[in-house]
Amino acid sequence: MSITPKEAKDKLDAHVRETIEWHFSPATGSPFWVDAAQGKNPLLKLDFDPRQKVTCFDDLKKFGLFEDDWLRGGPVRRWLPKALWDKPTYVFETGGTTGIPKSRVVVDDFRIDYETFSATLPDSFFPKGSNWMMLGPSGPRRLRLAVEHMCQFRGGICFCVDLDPRWVVKVIKKGWMEHLKAYQEHVIDQAITILSAKHDIKCMFTTPKLLDALCGRLEKDGTTLKDQGITGVFCGGTEMTSQWIRFAIEELLGPDIYIAPTYGNTLMGLAASEMPTAADNYKIAYYAPEPRAVVQVVDLDDPAKVVDYGQTGRVMLTTLTRELFIPRFQERDEGEREKPSAKYPWDGVSGVRPYRGFAATTVVGVY
Repeated sequence: MSITPKEAKDKLDAHVRETIEWHFSPATGSPFWVDAAQGKNPLLKLDFDPRQKVTCFDDLKKFGLFEDDWLRGGPVRRWLPKALWDKPTYVFETGGTTGIPKSRVVVDDFRIDYETFSATLPDSFFPKGSNWMMLGPSGPRRLRLAVEHMCQFRGGICFCVDLDPRWVVKVIKKGWMEHLKAYQEHVIDQAITILSAKHDIKCMFTTPKLLDALCGRLEKDGTTLKDQGITGVFCGGTEMTSQWIRFAIEELLGPDIYIAPTYGNTLMGLAASEMPTAADNYKIAYYAPEPRAVVQVVDLDDPAKVVDYGQTGRVMLTTLTRELFIPRFQERDEGEREKPSAKYPWDGVSGVRPYRGFAATTVVGVY
């Protein structure tokens, strides 16, 4: 049942109040935020009581901007509400090519996020009970476990490759292009082996670069993804442009394979998109999983100002789950603000690409 933008906003405001009460209550809350409200946090001392002063989403501006360096180093348990400390807990990393990576502690959020995203996939192309291949980064990232859980949630078994993107970035920085090519071939070799082993795989997660490389290898071998039995591809990555998605649909996949573009990260979960079409010039418009995560497109020079629809700005993320509260986090991406859709009655973002302030120093690796 669809809801109106006004109903969605009311739901979000109520969710904000619930989240603030949970994370700032000394009985249940996260040490980082409880200490900040009590003036005991050396990184952040709040001059207001969030449980009294934050009554809607717009009130989150009172927090200012979240500093991503606060997520580097430990103790990581300070981010987890005390009410959850007796639960089995994961820690996932993001970044870390140089210096200390950012960390996120998780109990069930990765499962909830991917179960929510699962509901957006068309069963005709992503059949329930189907096996999956996870062709993406492994290691201390949540992506591998999250995709595997979604596969299991849908009744399948997930086959994974081994991929270390931090090594790839080091190789690129050293200019070892021959090593880069060899490592990419090593990753694709693993995928080809899985597909050739008669595991009856119908669905896969991958990234634009790896999908390009896999389809190129299959073409050399005289076959295609369709020939291998793939009917649905869930794809994510910073190089998901309209130009690339058109190429993927027309040249790599063909009419019998559905591609589901996504925009997400360790803090956000997954922003979903409908499969792009020629009628809309293959535009990819992403919508965050509100109210658990909210994406805003803000002015490049004034993060307090949301840009007009169709205008370019920097992506700002707010995470609002029982496990994590991160208000007003400026992402390393920019894009255009999109109007609410019939399916998603809140703002979206299109044309996502590296933020111009960082683009020159951002290294995009094998995936």
